[in-house]
Amino acid sequence: MTYEYKVVPAPTRGQKAKGIKAPADRFANALEIEMNRLGAEGWEYLRADTLPHEERSGLTGSSTSYRSVLVFRRTKVDDVAAFQPETLEATKVAELPAPKEAEEAEAPGTAEHADTSRIMSSEPVAEPKPDSLVLKEEDKTGTSAEKDPDEGESVDDVNVALKKRVETLEQSK
Repeated sequence: MTYEYKVVPAPTRGQKAKGIKAPADRFANALEIEMNRLGAEGWEYLRADTLPHEERSGLTGSSTSYRSVLVFRRTKVDDVAAFQPETLEATKVAELPAPKEAEEAEAPGTAEHADTSRIMSSEPVAEPKPDSLVLKEEDKTGTSAEKDPDEGESVDDVNVALKKRVETLEQSK
């Protein structure tokens, strides 16, 4: 597993807060606030170090001073080893109650069976088509109306009969 590190300067002054009066407590409060801020971003506190730092003093001179830093780390986002998949719980399927024995005993051709099979089926059921467009014997005219239109005969007489039937239906309404 690989980590990335963040080094921030340790606070040099304490931070005031309600109920904190001593300078050592204020300093501890400042450290706590900084650690909590970085912890909220996913950084884990690792350690505090005091390291030498060389500074310029004057035109040609230099002096060494010491700086305190806080070291934080977190796993790299692109690290494959850090990926830990989470097992999800399977969703439960609701069970339907078993059909009653009386419904099973009915014959498949009965009207009661047709009603229960439609209710228990999840497929849509086609509603019966109205017989308003069924051609009656008195509406048939000519020789082609008595033959099947697929036999190659003209369907003009059938169209006339259908138009006549529609007109009579509209008048009856």
